[in-house]
Amino acid sequence: MVDEIRYEYKAVQAVRGTDSLVISKMQKDGWELVEQLPGRLRTTLNFRRPKRPLPWRLIGTGAAVLTVLAAVIGMGVALGDGDEEEGASARPTAGGEKPSATPPADEPTAAEVITAENNREFAALLRADPCDEANANFATKHEGRTVAFDGSIRHRASYGDDQTRSDFLLGPGNKGPQTTDGPNFKYEDVNTGNLHLTGKQVPATVAVGDKFRFVAEVIEFNTVQCVFRLAPVSTETR
Repeated sequence: MVDEIRYEYKAVQAVRGTDSLVISKMQKDGWELVEQLPGRLRTTLNFRRPKRPLPWRLIGTGAAVLTVLAAVIGMGVALGDGDEEEGASARPTAGGEKPSATPPADEPTAAEVITAENNREFAALLRADPCDEANANFATKHEGRTVAFDGSIRHRASYGDDQTRSDFLLGPGNKGPQTTDGPNFKYEDVNTGNLHLTGKQVPATVAVGDKFRFVAEVIEFNTVQCVFRLAPVSTETR
């Protein structure tokens, strides 16, 4: 008798305009789209995929392997500590000089704003696929740091009784809603004042397609929605 297929289910909230990216990402991970429920600001996407139970034989084998590895690692640490102490006593000092604290030429210090000009990793990210693993790696490595880039507004969703709160989807470059390369940068639940608009001619409001020099703090990358969350620091007209 053929075993009945058992599924696991997952519901994902996607910002309008990013549905296809989220669906593609989930399908690569083996999920099947079963329902799509569009909303005013977000679309609910329901997925499923077959469960893959791990055979008990493999579980037992894995536990045995982990036990052996733990013993080997313990011996390695003990031996390594002895070598380290011996090496430390044998190393000559250089008149009390400390090693140079100068950072690598292509890695800005914590006080510097990260840009495409001073960081090759960020320059490559601005041309990468919105769901590329580079997004998550950069967000994890530089969480809380400040980045700056020339970009434009791809999408704006306003809500609230007075429609003053908005989610902004930003993209690098000048193509606005036609942007295809680079992260799906997002400002979440902000008003115009939170953007801290600057420049020679500060607009009273902003619209889709407007071009700015965005300076923002790195918050996180949502791997399911392929959305890179930022917090606005300043927004300079271009």
